[in-house]
Amino acid sequence: MSSKTSKILGSAALASLLLALPALGQDAVPAEAVEVATIDTGDTAWMIVSTILVILMTIPGLALFYGGLVRSKNILSVLTQVFAGFALIALLWVTYGYSLAFAGPTEGGLSAFIGDFSNFMLGATTPDSVSGSIPELVFVVFQLTFACITATLIVGGIAERMKFGAVMAFLAIWFTFSYLPIAHMVWSGAGLFFNMGALDFAGGTVVHINSGVAALVAAIVLGPRLGYMKEPIAPHNLVFVFIGASLLWVGWFGFNAGSALAANGVAAQAFLNTITAPAAAALAWALGEKITRGHASALGAFSGAVAGLVAITPAAGFAGTFGAIVLGAVASLVCLWAVVSLKPMLKYDDSLDVFGIHGIGGIVGAIGTAIVADPALGGFGAEGYAMGGQLVTQILAVVVAIVWSAVVTFVALLIVKALFGGLRVSEAGESDGLDLSSHGERAYN
Repeated sequence: MSSKTSKILGSAALASLLLALPALGQDAVPAEAVEVATIDTGDTAWMIVSTILVILMTIPGLALFYGGLVRSKNILSVLTQVFAGFALIALLWVTYGYSLAFAGPTEGGLSAFIGDFSNFMLGATTPDSVSGSIPELVFVVFQLTFACITATLIVGGIAERMKFGAVMAFLAIWFTFSYLPIAHMVWSGAGLFFNMGALDFAGGTVVHINSGVAALVAAIVLGPRLGYMKEPIAPHNLVFVFIGASLLWVGWFGFNAGSALAANGVAAQAFLNTITAPAAAALAWALGEKITRGHASALGAFSGAVAGLVAITPAAGFAGTFGAIVLGAVASLVCLWAVVSLKPMLKYDDSLDVFGIHGIGGIVGAIGTAIVADPALGGFGAEGYAMGGQLVTQILAVVVAIVWSAVVTFVALLIVKALFGGLRVSEAGESDGLDLSSHGERAYN
């Protein structure tokens, strides 16, 4: 595979293709492809650091970000849901998740949509296994962190009203039937959108659209919190939100630059884009708020930065510096509209605006990737890049991700509702706060 081809497909997808090579048989593998499979210690060290950074952005980053946004009586419930959700998905990933996402035949049957159980409990992976230029186990753990943060992002849409056990059961079902198939389709060498040439460097469709749509559907099925749109439901600690947003931004360098799967120039460009896009987005949100609402809020600046991080995720290794700035700013303003105007208009209670920022930002970023990747606009698409055709491919991937996640979420919630005799805590439990009613504790005594 040429360097130009690997650039347009994305390094993460290239690594998954290398993992699939043993299934082709030794006679079918070109000698030069086999020679690639050697460990580079620099790449390995960078990927271990990147993996730690992604863990940091989930626990404690996402947990504190969400915890500060809810009311004081519910902060422990959100922290616990994120923390326990991370633990749950980590175990499911090594049990069967990695296998279903990346193992299996390279063609035929359901291979375009899902892998198989040939690497169940990582039985086919050893410390000597190599993925690209890093140990395969490092790739396994790096991808584990993506699965964990994607599932726990959904917590923000259902915060302050769902039973703890129901949350855990829902995340397990959703991970199995939504996250794994979409990750396989986009990043596996056998995947449907991988072979169509869809660009998703670090998870626009796989992570943000997938979780954002799930949060929206779950919020609608659950119904609004008591008092929603009738009384103020303000964040209880914006300092926690600041700390969480800052940890998210730091961790995102592992998320985006780490998706190059090597310590190279692509990682450097992704690293730079992960600074400039959210920087432009934070200022764009603040300016938009000043113009439309008369003030630039701290929460708005934090939210704008996250929106920019979301939008640049699928384009991180494909966009030039200027393209990343424009994409971040545009996505931020669209997300501002979704949070301030669309949400009240449709009256859905996505508690912490997961859909408004991750869903909408992911859609803008995934489609916008086709534009900013164009070499004519400073991007790093392959020779002969055709923006029109790439736009069609990106839109198809976005539509499939939306429909797939929505359907799986709805069915999963129906199953969990039947198993737990309902999804929501009682009205008394919600009024008292989930910290006390679900966990028997208070954050502040």
